[in-house]
Amino acid sequence: MDEVTITTTDGLDGREVSEYLGVVSGEAVVGANVVSDIAAGIRDVVGGRSGSYEKKIETARTEAIEDLRAEAEDLGADAVVGASFDYEEMAEGMLWVNLSGTAVETQRQ
Repeated sequence: MDEVTITTTDGLDGREVSEYLGVVSGEAVVGANVVSDIAAGIRDVVGGRSGSYEKKIETARTEAIEDLRAEAEDLGADAVVGASFDYEEMAEGMLWVNLSGTAVETQRQ
């Protein structure tokens, strides 16, 4: 099977949704060690942005995508439509990243 296509749109160009298989999601939690990250943050903050925190969030997004794709594959989907990220602070220094969408089967037009 080809890799599951993930899109934020309701459909895919050139493909028609033939079956809706259900809601799928992928999650990741990223934490910041306050003591060690303060020093790193001071070193890498440029223009109000922290490269080390941005990298952690990027890693969490990647993990959420991989989890979502695996769940969709388990359902026999070849795509996920309407995908959307959500970010929540769970506790001080802990960020929850969630990606959810609808797993679908499609047919080429």
